[in-house]
Formats: sequence, C-alpha cells, structure tokens
Amino acid sequence: MKKQHSVTFNFIMNFILTASSVIFPLITFPYISRILLPVGTGKVASATAVVNYFSMISMLGIPTYGIRACAQVRDDKEKLSKVVQEILIINVVMMLIVYIVFGVSLQIVPEFAEDRTLLLVMSTAILLNVIGVSWLYSALEEYAYITMASLMFKVLAVILMFVLVHDKEDYIIYGGLTVISNIGSYVFNFLRLRKHIFIKFMGHYDLKRHIKPIAVFCAMTVATSIYTNLDTVMLKFISGDVQTGYYSAAVNIKTALTGLVISLGTVLLPRLSYYIEKGMQEEFKKITSNALSFVVMMALPLTVYFILFAPEGIGLLSGSAYAPAVWPMRFIMPTILFIGLSNILGMQILVPTDREKKVLQSVIVGAAVDFMLNLLLIPVLGASGASIGTLVAEFAVVLVQAVILKDFLRKIYQKYRMVPYVLAVFPGAAAAIALREFVLADAGNFLTLVVTSIAFFGVYEAVLLLLKEKITLEFVLPYLKKIIFSLLKIKSE
Repeated sequence: MKKQHSVTFNFIMNFILTASSVIFPLITFPYISRILLPVGTGKVASATAVVNYFSMISMLGIPTYGIRACAQVRDDKEKLSKVVQEILIINVVMMLIVYIVFGVSLQIVPEFAEDRTLLLVMSTAILLNVIGVSWLYSALEEYAYITMASLMFKVLAVILMFVLVHDKEDYIIYGGLTVISNIGSYVFNFLRLRKHIFIKFMGHYDLKRHIKPIAVFCAMTVATSIYTNLDTVMLKFISGDVQTGYYSAAVNIKTALTGLVISLGTVLLPRLSYYIEKGMQEEFKKITSNALSFVVMMALPLTVYFILFAPEGIGLLSGSAYAPAVWPMRFIMPTILFIGLSNILGMQILVPTDREKKVLQSVIVGAAVDFMLNLLLIPVLGASGASIGTLVAEFAVVLVQAVILKDFLRKIYQKYRMVPYVLAVFPGAAAAIALREFVLADAGNFLTLVVTSIAFFGVYEAVLLLLKEKITLEFVLPYLKKIIFSLLKIKSE
C-alpha cells in the first residue's frame, strides 16, 4: 500500500475542490441569471432535479457503499480489483434499466416532454456517474488528483459558458455545461482505472454480498433526495418555473456554503472505515470529536451571516429580478448547520460502524416531514414553503441521529465545547451590521459583502482566539502564523 496523505492534506485538497464549486457559481450565476432569467434558470434547476433522481436510482447508493467497501480492502490490489468489478457490474446493469425508464418517461410525462432536449443533454450525467467510479478514488484518498481534474473541467465550463451562452434560449447549452463542470472529469477517472485495479476477468464474482448493503444505502439515498430534490420538482408542478427560479437562487448559495462545511466529512469516511476495520477506536473517537467541533465552528457563523445579509447575497449573485428569493434564502440557511452535523453523525460515525440502517431511519423521518410540509406550504408560500420544509426536515434528521448516538456523544462531549462559537457570533454580527447601517449604507452589494464579511469573520476568529478555543488554537492559529511570517519576510526583502 502506498503512503497515505494526512487527513489535513486531504481536507485541504477537498476544501479547494469545494471552494471551486462556490467560485464557479459566483462567477457564472450573476451572468446566467440575467441572461436566462428566472424561467430559464428554473428550467435547468428542474431538469437537474429530475436527472438527479434517475442518476440516484442508477447509482443505488453505491457512491457511499463503494467508499467503505473499497477502503476496507485497499491494501490488497487483488481483493480491491474484485470488489470494484463486482460493484461496477451491478451499477452498469442498473444504469441500463434506468435509461429505459428515462426514455419512456420523456414520452409519457407532459412536463418532461416539453423539456425533452434539455433532459436528454443533462442525462449524460447518469452515464458519467457510473463510469466515473468516484467512490474508488475517494476510498484510495486520491484527493489531489480528484481536485486537479475537477478544477480543469470547471475552468473549461466557465470559459465555454461565456463563449456560448448569450440568449435566454441558450438554457440547454447551460444545462450541458453544468454537467461538464460537475462531473466531466469522470471520463479521466474511467481511463485511469488500470492504475489502481487489474483490468482483467477476475472470475468467481460474488454479487450477492453487495446487494443487501447497497439496498440499504440506496433507500437512504432515495429518502435523502426527497428533501434535496423533491422541493424543486414539486415547486415546478405546483407553482411553476418562476418560483422554482427563486428557490434555485437561494439553494445555490446554500449548497455552495454547505459544501464548504462538509469538506472535512467527505474525506473522513475512507479513513474512519479503515480505522474501524483495523480496530483503532481511539483514533476514531479523536477525529470524530474534532470533526463535530470543526463543523459547528464553520457552519454557525456562515448561517448567521447569510441570514443577515441575504438581500445583498441574492442581489449580487442573481440581480433585482430575484428579490423574492431573499426570504426563501433566510429560511433555508440554518440547514447549513444541520447538514454539517448530520454528515458527521450519520455518514462519518454510523456508516463506518456498519449502522447504515440507523441512518436510513433518520432520513426516512426527514423525507416524510419534508414531503408533508411541502404539500401544505408550497401552495401557500411557494419558494418560502419549500425552504421551510427543507429546514424542518434537516433538523428532524439530526435529532434522530443524535438520539441514536446519545451514548457515543456523551463519551466525547467533554472533548469539545460549543459555547465559544455561540459567544463569538454575537460581536461578529454586531460589527457587520454596524458597518452596513452606518458606513456602507449607500455602497453596492459587492462592497457591502466584502467589507462586512471581513469584519464578521475577523471578529469571530479573534474572539475564538481570546477564548482559547481548541480547534482554532490547534489548526487555525498555526496557519495564521505561517501567513504572517511569510508576509513579513516578503516585506523585509
């Protein structure tokens, strides 16, 4: 087995990758939203949600199961090759079935038929997700490669977007470019398979051993997607493309911020699965404790800041036409914290310890809550109703998982404190609000967000340092010192 990078290195690589997913919308969405308008962006958002459902079914929960299964045997190339080939066989068969159902749906569902071309273009994501075997690269912790390849395709998609999208009718081109940006690099993943596994017939395949856990992960994924994609689909059917466009503007910001928060959790699953397989319990407890603290440290201030500055965020990224998206954005922002916590509790603690059925229970509760609230609230509140449904659903998921893990959480509770993060948010928020009201009253959205965010997060981190918060002292402060020393060295030269 080759030497593995540290969790910190993997986190940095994945953080860069996730940050690029934030930067991409920051660069493109202000342009796209003004060119395509709410109707165009609503069509792409709806098509994305529909394709995500079909892709989710074709993947059968394999993205998560594959990471755990491969991480447990990554030291043995023979066993790893067999596991990968077995999972791929199951995946390809399911993909073919899904494409048949997808083709029939385009013919018989009127709402799909009217956007048939867009859906066909974006359905390439189904194929790419299967052949991309991203779960293998995550299991092997190849985050440097994953990041570099993805960045290359994101840059390509940005360039092509400005070259090709000039009219509100170009929403089909934009839909295709979102696929290239998100998973275009999966073509390289497929071509590089021979570097990590044997490309030969292994024989004696045991597909049955994967079916049961894959079924659980699939059910878990389906339930989760109800409150991540169903909101958009239900909005289109109940309230139309305009409300879907407003909701999409709010969700785009939330999704980008959530990605930053769960960056650490993403890289932990293969490492934690490996620790459990090797019986390294203390290492498992230490990393999960730090991960919980890290999530709260990042998610809480992001949630508060973007609730306070939702008008400026929507105004900058989407324009004045999306002003009705401000309140949907405010309602949905707390899900950043809830998703971050459920990612650690569910995917990084319960899954590595073979308790994915418990995760399934939690997301079924969340899905049921979301579906019922969507039925009640979307007809009355439109995009805001969808946001409220998602908010309550995500809280329900965290609550169920916390109850399941109450004994484990009690053991590690003394190793982290949440109070400093709560205390630090208040002076940060006060500083940002004061600047907006008394100094930046006539400033534009961009300047307001830049100045207030520097003040908010600067004061927040300063208070954490004064309170000697553990994660800040161990991980943030050393990097701040390196940056300061580097700046001083450059200045002296």
